[in-house]
Amino acid sequence: MEYYYLTDPGKVREHNEDSVIIVKNKNNELLLAVADGMGGHKAGEIASSIAISHIGKRFSEISSIGNKEDAVAWIKDIVSEANVLIYKYTAEHPESTGMGTTLVLAVLTSDFLLFGNIGDSSGYVIKNEKLHKITTDHTLVNLLVKSGELTPEEAKEHPRKNVLMRALGAATIVEMDIFDVETDVDGIFLCSDGLTNMLNEEQITGVLNEDITLEEKIKKLITKSNNRGGNDNISIACLLRDGV
Repeated sequence: MEYYYLTDPGKVREHNEDSVIIVKNKNNELLLAVADGMGGHKAGEIASSIAISHIGKRFSEISSIGNKEDAVAWIKDIVSEANVLIYKYTAEHPESTGMGTTLVLAVLTSDFLLFGNIGDSSGYVIKNEKLHKITTDHTLVNLLVKSGELTPEEAKEHPRKNVLMRALGAATIVEMDIFDVETDVDGIFLCSDGLTNMLNEEQITGVLNEDITLEEKIKKLITKSNNRGGNDNISIACLLRDGV
């Protein structure tokens, strides 16, 4: 098993508001997480950093996340804690009012694989050399697609496609979607929308299937995104099973 993560500011933004981590706990269970911050006065990078730092630190300190039910409860609790911390920071720093962050994470143990997300950062599994999206984007256009008011094609070009319906720091109570996934996958792939707005799933898969190291694959995806405009920060966390 190998894993690698990387974040890049892109070609347009002055600073990077994304945060990303891959961390093990004492039982060699793995947490992967990507957060895409938003808000002025560098507040977005503060929000994403608060979320990733808190979740990563707490995960690394536990001996084991327990069984699946324990893990679901832990994820919900830790995300609620991160939300409170972001709210507290905003209360103490009024200039950061309106800041928030998306969050997508995956927890892998020997017995189960769980994904969780809030916002529009994406979580995929890799199986049989293909990407399969697990998470659902909490965006206005995705809501309109579900209701039949927009087609998926129209949603891609919609001027309000980045309007979020959920984010950490946006409300006192946060609701994270949790997905229980079969563990017989070849890999896990998390990313911010700075990647998926530049490259489609076929293009991402093409790079992941190349006969190069995982580090080279991630760096190549970021380079390709920047070559296409790089109009947002780009973050990726990826894990591959042996032989992939």
